[in-house]
Amino acid sequence: MADVLPYKPRTGEIPTDPGVYRFRDADGRVLYVGKAKNLRQRLSNYFAPLRTLHERTRRMVTTAASVEWTVVPTDVDSLQLEYMWIKEFDPPFNVRYKDDKSYPFMAVTLGDEAPRVIVTRNHKIPGARYFGPYPKVWAVHETIDLMVKAFPIRTCSDSSYKRAMQTGRPCFPGQIGKCGGPCSMTVSIEEHRAMVDDFVAFMAGGDERFTRELRKRMLAASAAMDYEAAAKYRDKLTAIDAVLGKSALVLPSDEDADLFGIAEDELAAVVQHFVIRGGRIRGVRATTIEKEIDISTADLVDQVVQRAYGDAQDVPKRVFVPALPDDAAELEVWLRERRGRRVEIAVPQRGQRADLMRTATINAQQALIRHKTRRTSDYVARTQALTDLQEALGMSEAPLRIECFDISHLGGTNVVASMVVFEDGLPRKDQYRSFNIPETTDDTDSMYQVLRRRLAYLDRPEEQVDEVVVEDEAVVEQEPAAKRRPRFAYPPQLLLVDGGQPQVEAAARALRDAGHPEIAVCGIAKRLEEIWLPGEDFPVILPRTSESLYLLQRLRDEAHRFAITHQRKRRKNDITTVLAEVPGLGASRIKVLLKHFGSVAALRTAEPGQIEEVQGIGPVLAQNIHNHLSSRQPSTR
Repeated sequence: MADVLPYKPRTGEIPTDPGVYRFRDADGRVLYVGKAKNLRQRLSNYFAPLRTLHERTRRMVTTAASVEWTVVPTDVDSLQLEYMWIKEFDPPFNVRYKDDKSYPFMAVTLGDEAPRVIVTRNHKIPGARYFGPYPKVWAVHETIDLMVKAFPIRTCSDSSYKRAMQTGRPCFPGQIGKCGGPCSMTVSIEEHRAMVDDFVAFMAGGDERFTRELRKRMLAASAAMDYEAAAKYRDKLTAIDAVLGKSALVLPSDEDADLFGIAEDELAAVVQHFVIRGGRIRGVRATTIEKEIDISTADLVDQVVQRAYGDAQDVPKRVFVPALPDDAAELEVWLRERRGRRVEIAVPQRGQRADLMRTATINAQQALIRHKTRRTSDYVARTQALTDLQEALGMSEAPLRIECFDISHLGGTNVVASMVVFEDGLPRKDQYRSFNIPETTDDTDSMYQVLRRRLAYLDRPEEQVDEVVVEDEAVVEQEPAAKRRPRFAYPPQLLLVDGGQPQVEAAARALRDAGHPEIAVCGIAKRLEEIWLPGEDFPVILPRTSESLYLLQRLRDEAHRFAITHQRKRRKNDITTVLAEVPGLGASRIKVLLKHFGSVAALRTAEPGQIEEVQGIGPVLAQNIHNHLSSRQPSTR
């Protein structure tokens, strides 16, 4: 492959102005759209030597056949043009959005003569004002039922409204008190419109104004002994309080904001969007994003904000994000044009906002795990993944049993390895194994040792397990030899190792030395998610949306989790053993020490005076503990 792209423009041809650029393939299809404050500086990054580019970026520029750009007057103009072109061309190498599901919204049809409130998943009703999204349909209906008690606006269908207005007879929902529109024959169109305006203002965050006004009217009516009117105001207040009670106050009551929490890996991200109005969470949405080329968190935030507000009617005063994009100032101008007033984009640093960002991020992390798990647990997806792996790795049969190995250690100490097993694309936790490695020189030597020990069981007539068998975090007791099934003796069709070329070559050497070259082996390098085969100079690149890559990622992540879990247990036992060597320090005092400091790391860094503060520890014993731990201090990485 040539190191210089044939369509690379001469440096002097590219302007230094702000603008938007497009990469196209040989058929003219737009592959990628991006913006830049300085086109020459940005495009030069894509035309660097190919070997220095991120693998997925290299795939994009080598797929492209041409690049073109459009100069614009300002950075804000480039942002607007980029958004328009991404919507128009839907480029395959830009981030792709995929909602976990279609969320229900509450919509008020402001374009109608007598607006009504409905539950809908349609985002394109002309003139409608949307609130939400809500996680469940019943949550929207419940909110509407409570809201129409305080703001009795129209809920009946358009056909019922038209029939009622033509005949002069109330619509059926109006007859039973479920519709408060003009079709109920209780209010005029003008009075109903004012009620709708109040409804929308309340849902947009005007909580305090309405509660204060209703309470004032209720007290005035009660003082005037108009108890019927006071009772109506009381019922409206009760309805409003019920709505507010459904969502806790998470920020100051005057805060209108949107908060985006993001969890991501190399290939995908999940955005958790909290809609906050009047200090309360009024809507929640999780959106999955598939990443085609390498993109930073800040650039991802840029794309997320553009998508969230490109066609939005409701832009809040503040937008909270996990990282500020480079063009945050231009984004604020862009949002101000849509809102009509100033909009602030900020990263929460402390207090309630930072706590809420952590909550959103945790939810995003869980959603990302669910997204990846669903893809590997679905039968059709699993079958496709195994077939794709067979083709990509040149195997004669699909790898129905895959074993993945990972090495974990702390600065060269407490070296352990894990083996996780997937059969038919699903984990078999009863067949997980963990290995202790007493002596080793490096990770490749550790991998070689572990695989030789594992492969030795393939040649035994009966399984003779001498390793630790772990299922999640519990040690599984061994069955008597007469009843034991030869699980460990089942040969895998594929061995997967966590690592690149060095680890794969060590694994291949172990297979040759064990006399089992028929077993396929590959490695997955985490930085670029490349698949390495033994004896190959270049990796296999699986499509980032492929089921096969998701399966290998799941195996790698599960092996890493399993290895870390076992290694932490080893460390915990190790520090207990080390402390037990201190004269005068028994099991009860060791337990109190670890409970007081909360972690082994904190105890290791504690001064004798701090250790002496623990009940039952005197100055001499504290000094002995400090000296002993200092002499056994491990290096970490």
